[in-house]
Amino acid sequence: MTSNQLKRKIIIVDDHTLFRNGLRILLNNLDNYHVIAEAANGKQFLELLNTVVPDLVLMDISMPVMDGIEASAIAHQRYPDLKIITLSMYGEEDYYYKMVNAGVKGFVLKNSDIKEVKTALDVVYDGGSFFSAELLQTLVNSLKYSAKSNEFHTELSEREMEILILICQGMSNQEIADKLFISKRTVDKHRANILEKSESKNTAQLVVYAIKNRLVEL
Repeated sequence: MTSNQLKRKIIIVDDHTLFRNGLRILLNNLDNYHVIAEAANGKQFLELLNTVVPDLVLMDISMPVMDGIEASAIAHQRYPDLKIITLSMYGEEDYYYKMVNAGVKGFVLKNSDIKEVKTALDVVYDGGSFFSAELLQTLVNSLKYSAKSNEFHTELSEREMEILILICQGMSNQEIADKLFISKRTVDKHRANILEKSESKNTAQLVVYAIKNRLVEL
């Protein structure tokens, strides 16, 4: 067995050849990862899945022929456990509901450094969710409470949903306590309940949960 066969297999899906080439070189220099294939659009990617199944996919959103949203949804129908990370640019936040609903587990800005890309790959490979630091900050600043949230989700209490939104907006437990005029200990308890009910481990996973259940608007 060669060293590449021991590495985690990646497919890059992006319509820009130079970007794919540069990313492939960077990824192949990592100890634990190896790019096994590339595709210029979603249709090519789905055709690749007929012959190879990767451990991880780095997926662009906007592409000709078939975009990343449709490709991710179809791929997850075929392989429900497939781990897909979105390659995103600023201004594409409107697509995040659709990407999350298509099964995507991470969002990485295209201008991220390779260290952050590797972190995203590690987190998603291990079953978590990931947002690039810059993207998460931009995203949480734009999140607002959805007036229709109760129509989509009822497992969380009204207070828990209120606290969830504030967490997604980047507030600390103490800041939330001050804003809602309750004790930090009460917020700590609510946060623990929210994490348990949403099966989340961190703020990034909570953001994914809130987006998927339409508890927030972008």
